[in-house]
Amino acid sequence: MNEEQITAIANVLAKWNPLGIAAQEVPDLDGYRIEAGDIIFGLKIRGRSLKAEQFVADVLNQAFDLSLDAESCAPRAKEIIAILQKTGA
Repeated sequence: MNEEQITAIANVLAKWNPLGIAAQEVPDLDGYRIEAGDIIFGLKIRGRSLKAEQFVADVLNQAFDLSLDAESCAPRAKEIIAILQKTGA
């Protein structure tokens, strides 16, 4: 996991902003950087043993008490996988 990957994936999450206006109420959000790191780490460690869209949903749901499903996370998961493949994960 490197800074380039964290920044790129945090940007994907921030652009999507699954928290919506509630993001303003999260004091330690830091542009979704922590969640980006969690997603990168999990996808690298568990790899193909999990579905990326479900893992993205799980990380965000746990972090923010959301109710995202894999389907709603699929477009962002594809972007994340493309970033990881491009940056050599």
